[in-house]
Amino acid sequence: MVKKNVKKSYQMAKKQKEVQGDKNLGNIESALSRTELFIEDNQKMLTNILLGILAVALLVIAGNRYILKPKSMEAAASMYMAERYFERDSFNLALNGYGTFPGFLDIMDEYSITKSAKLARYYAGICYKELGEYESAVDYLSKFRTRDMMVGAAASSSLGDAYTGLGDFSRAVKTYLDAASKYENSFTTPILLKKAGIVYEEQGDLQKALEVYERIGKEYPDSAEGREMKKYIGRVEARLETM
Repeated sequence: MVKKNVKKSYQMAKKQKEVQGDKNLGNIESALSRTELFIEDNQKMLTNILLGILAVALLVIAGNRYILKPKSMEAAASMYMAERYFERDSFNLALNGYGTFPGFLDIMDEYSITKSAKLARYYAGICYKELGEYESAVDYLSKFRTRDMMVGAAASSSLGDAYTGLGDFSRAVKTYLDAASKYENSFTTPILLKKAGIVYEEQGDLQKALEVYERIGKEYPDSAEGREMKKYIGRVEARLETM
C-alpha cells in the first residue's frame, strides 16, 4: 500500500513537472512570437536605428583618424616653441607667443579638442603664477585635470602657491594637503606637506605646523625635506616655548 502511494505521488509530481514544463515552453514560445511580431511590425524603424548607430560609429572613427589625430599632431608641433620659452622662464612669451610662434593661450584657443590644449592650460596656469597674476593662475589651474600623478601634484602645488599669493591661506593649505594625499609618493608629498607647514607657521598656527613637520620626518625621513625637518621642528618648538 505504501509503495503504491509513493509510486502514485511520484507519478503525480512527474506529471506536474511535465505540465509546468509545457507551460514554461508555451510562455517562451509566446514571448518569441511577440518578439518576432514586433520585429516584423517595426522592421523599418529598427533598421533605421541600426543604420544610425553604425553611422555614428563611422563618424567617430573617421573623426579620430582624419580630424583629431592630425589636429593633435599639429597642436603638439605648434606648442614646441612655447614649451622652450617656458623652460627658459620666459613666461610672457610662453603665454602669448612671439611672431609666428603661438603661445599657450593660442594653443588652447585653436586646438581646444586636443591633449596639447589641455596641457597648455596647465602651462598657462604656471606662467600666470610666475608672473604674479594669481587670479588667472587659479582660474586655469583649478580647471586642469590629469591622471598623471606627478603633473597633478605639480599643478596642485602651483595652485596652492597662487592661493597663498592671493592671501587665501586656508584654501592654500587645503590644496597642499589634499594633493599630498591624492598624489601620494615619496617625492612630491613631502614637498606639499612642507608648503602646508610653512603656511601654518607663518599664520601662527604653530601646533599644526609642528604636526605637519613631524609627519614629514616620520613618514619621509629619506626625502630632502625629511632630512631637514629637525631644523623646522626645533624652530617651531622654540617658538611654542616662548608663548
